[in-house]
Amino acid sequence: MPHSVPRRRRLPLLALGLTAVLAPGLTALPASAAPPQDTGARPLSRFTDQKPDWKRCGTDTPAAYQCATLEVPLDYRDPDGTVIDVAISRIRATDPAKRRGVLLSNPGGPGGPGLDLPLYFTETMPESVTERYDLIGFDPRGIGRSTPVECGLTDDEKRFPRSYRPFGENVARAKTVADKCREATGPALSHMTTRNTARDMDVLRAVLGEKKISYYGVSYGTALGSVYTQLFPRRADRFVLDSAVDPKKMWRGMFQVWAPEAEPAFARWTRWTAAHSATYDLGKTPAEVSRTFWDLVERADRDPVDVGTAKLTGTDIRGFLRREFFTPRSAAELVVMLKDAAAGKPVPDFPAEPEATDNLVSALWTVVCGDAPMPRDPETYRRDSARDAARHPLFGDFASNINPCAFWDRPVEPVTKVDNHVRSLIVQNEWDSQTPLSTARGMHRALKGSRLLTVDEGEGHGVVYGMSAGPANRCAEDTATEYLVTGRLPAKDVTCRAAPGVKPAQPASPASPAFGRLG
Repeated sequence: MPHSVPRRRRLPLLALGLTAVLAPGLTALPASAAPPQDTGARPLSRFTDQKPDWKRCGTDTPAAYQCATLEVPLDYRDPDGTVIDVAISRIRATDPAKRRGVLLSNPGGPGGPGLDLPLYFTETMPESVTERYDLIGFDPRGIGRSTPVECGLTDDEKRFPRSYRPFGENVARAKTVADKCREATGPALSHMTTRNTARDMDVLRAVLGEKKISYYGVSYGTALGSVYTQLFPRRADRFVLDSAVDPKKMWRGMFQVWAPEAEPAFARWTRWTAAHSATYDLGKTPAEVSRTFWDLVERADRDPVDVGTAKLTGTDIRGFLRREFFTPRSAAELVVMLKDAAAGKPVPDFPAEPEATDNLVSALWTVVCGDAPMPRDPETYRRDSARDAARHPLFGDFASNINPCAFWDRPVEPVTKVDNHVRSLIVQNEWDSQTPLSTARGMHRALKGSRLLTVDEGEGHGVVYGMSAGPANRCAEDTATEYLVTGRLPAKDVTCRAAPGVKPAQPASPASPAFGRLG
């Protein structure tokens, strides 16, 4: 049965996006209008009229934490066809007299299960929120307990992103992943998309008897939330989007943005490390620090560095340190460790990172490739990777590399264009490695009724309610809570200040088969 979420956990990965193609019988309306339901020949009432059989989620979990299973159509264009399951959970509002409604949530991915989020948020959200909302969790279609997709991938096939050389091996690996997923999942492969998950959310809304839903989503969860506001604008109440995707960049653009964004983060790291040369001894000027790093990379490409059980090339070092440069103290400590290892000094093993499950990675590709088309010609990826390797030497060859979507079946629906005036709050760290500040600004432009809260010098992926690896930012949390409790958005965009001098959580292990994954 579901278990509670660790107090501080790394989010599953990236965040990604989408357009409204309505089920048969539903009329396409402007973004400001709510699409009607049950007006055609194939109504959804058999799904929206369900009565959940709520039961305690497990003998080792609180009685207030309840779970149930919904049925939803695999393909909303054919509601009378195949049916799949969506696992849902809830913890009721603690003060019925103050109850506002329901607060759905998504932890990121795509591929992240969300069934246990209500249990987690009872620890991390203030009482003023938990007393007003039923906390609603769910595993999105294809994930966890919701009719999961599993492609049978090896550890090597799970790893992404990776350098484009040798390119022929990358092409073969990407095709193998696509072929495995097609064979394992069959016709369902085309319907595990963000659009359909948003439609599942609206079925859940109806089943719960609510006219509107509120929502808190992180990383990929911001993409899911934005698509819901586009498909069902009049059913969106109070939406908090934490560490946001740019809807116009879903999905290849969200991979590619990592390369140019890593360069200023690296430059910031060299300045910080030079200023702390007495501690780290990596160079007294930014130029010296940069040279120390690139000398280490070149040396490791000639003679891989032994770090515990891992043997790292320079390409490996670039791949996993790309994220860590967004938190300078962490990156400096890692470079010192790698420098010592290269010199033959004993160093500790990297802390182990939980291995990515087959379901998580399979669901990621199923959603990403099903949401939006990507180039089909491998030569496009080879050319783009070579170009970006020259432009952005730290990570360009990773960000533009080929992936399984090049060999996927074409998406069955066009991409969702997110462009509406639904009110929402976007919260964003300035130095976020997975969904950079530029992509949050893209979400802000797409959601014209939104306000953007930026944590100046904030580091890490995830900002509020315990979804960050670092300490809570009181300014950001108070603003988000004020909005969820009162519905009042700030009059204008907000800047909060980061708490200085706080050491972030331990970095991911480069020895993990999944290191470098999104989100």
